[in-house]
Amino acid sequence: MSKILTQIIYEQDYHLWLETTLKQLQERDLEQLDWDHLIEEIERLGNEQKHKLESYLLQLLKHLLLYQHWSLPECKNHWEVEIDNFRVELRKLTKSKNLYNYLLRVLEEVYIDALRQAKKKSGLNCFPQTCPYSIEQILDVDYLPPFIY
Repeated sequence: MSKILTQIIYEQDYHLWLETTLKQLQERDLEQLDWDHLIEEIERLGNEQKHKLESYLLQLLKHLLLYQHWSLPECKNHWEVEIDNFRVELRKLTKSKNLYNYLLRVLEEVYIDALRQAKKKSGLNCFPQTCPYSIEQILDVDYLPPFIY
């Protein structure tokens, strides 16, 4: 398959490009592979996984803070369910050792965003400036922080 045809397929029929690339990989047809787009897609996939992890972690931390510090009894059950949902998604992602290590690297940075969002949502200014939860607590499906309000 020519490079021009490969480019057209990639731009106009992504699913066909994926099928073609998969077949070429399975057949070890390295000469015909669309290396540039394959590299781009693998990079994008890795970045997408990291973005998902950061997003779930942000939401989890924010909900842990709100659960612990904001006395709205009618929201308690909602926050517990959301905390559990985000933990389930994080647990799936962190089965990858690479993504688990990434979580450890970005925890404090993501916490700063969660802190900012918790302050905006609640109007409170009582949240800790650094993450008060250990990685074990963050990922523990049974852990809920004690109420401080």
